[in-house]
Amino acid sequence: MACEDTLVTLRRDLHQIPEVGLRLPRTQERVLAALAPLGLEIATGQELDSVVAVLRGRAPAEGERRVALLRGDMDALPVTERSGEDFASTNGAMHACGHDLHMAMLVGAAQRLARRVEELPGDVVFMFQPGEEGDDGARRMIEEGLLEAAGRRPDAAFALHVWASTFPTGSFATRPGTVMAASDPLDVVVHGRGGHGSAPHLAKDPVPVLAEIIGQIQVMLARRFDLFDPALVTVGHLGAGEARNVIPDTAWFEATMRTFSPEARERLFAHLAELLEGIGRAHGVEVEHTMTRLYPVTLNDAEQTAVAMTAVRELFGDDRLLELEHSMTASEDFSKVLEEVPGCFLLLGAAPAGLDPAQAPNNHSAEARYDESVLGDGADLLAELAVRTLTPTA
Repeated sequence: MACEDTLVTLRRDLHQIPEVGLRLPRTQERVLAALAPLGLEIATGQELDSVVAVLRGRAPAEGERRVALLRGDMDALPVTERSGEDFASTNGAMHACGHDLHMAMLVGAAQRLARRVEELPGDVVFMFQPGEEGDDGARRMIEEGLLEAAGRRPDAAFALHVWASTFPTGSFATRPGTVMAASDPLDVVVHGRGGHGSAPHLAKDPVPVLAEIIGQIQVMLARRFDLFDPALVTVGHLGAGEARNVIPDTAWFEATMRTFSPEARERLFAHLAELLEGIGRAHGVEVEHTMTRLYPVTLNDAEQTAVAMTAVRELFGDDRLLELEHSMTASEDFSKVLEEVPGCFLLLGAAPAGLDPAQAPNNHSAEARYDESVLGDGADLLAELAVRTLTPTA
């Protein structure tokens, strides 16, 4: 597996300056500096510190010029790093999900393609995206004109995501169809009527109603969804009241909903609304709920996934490709791009040398570490996917 000192240096520089959310000024500055020698058309975002770079191929095209889009996300997590790396962050944030590697690989792909610019009969859009970790950065970039950056919409879009565990280091994993789940937030507030703990009959206690809702959601999931097209609801934050002998006016929870097909996603929204309203009526209380459509199912296009899988086999060998048996339960806002453009999202195993991937700290862990030897191969694959998009008969 190739390992390039320039990409390692860039990755470590970015790792030491992690920034969270949509505004990433230091990260953007470092990316722009890395891209500066390549002669690309550069645009930066307005509502977010994104970078969109366009490489104009100089070879004549047979027919309409084609466009490829390659994505690398930029934002970090509000996690205090405990990786033990010499270049660990000290600012209270951390690239615990490997986005520093993604930026380095995308810069590496741009470098490779810039060296071949005379051979390319089309254009490549490099999408450096903030706000992947729940801030809907992909949607914001699309609204700011990402898909028109080259003058016409891309013909195909690709993204790689490193994985700190699970997969053998250097292996590429993907599948056609659903590759990652939809992720949508659910917020519920039960409005009752407070009172003294000794006289619940004079109040409308929201706490048992909230408890019933949480339990009945799980029953509904088990009985109204196909086991082979499931839905998940995880309650991660809840609360009510301030004293043990006082019935509160309200009780609330925050949850995440995950589904694996657009159809199941729509059914979950409908069934939850019905359930919540019904339980509220049964207890004579108001159940306020907000369900937000955040990240849809990440759907890989069958044709572009075949292109990606063939590229992996031809570049690295059959043993480096893993076809996933089922989708991952995590979510990705590259799904917003794939709703607009046919493409493929791939995972790249990057567990550190000497660690069993099955036991290594996972993405988002404060102890997550990544094997930098994957940087060159990731850059090679991204560049190759762009070339195959621009010359589809090659």
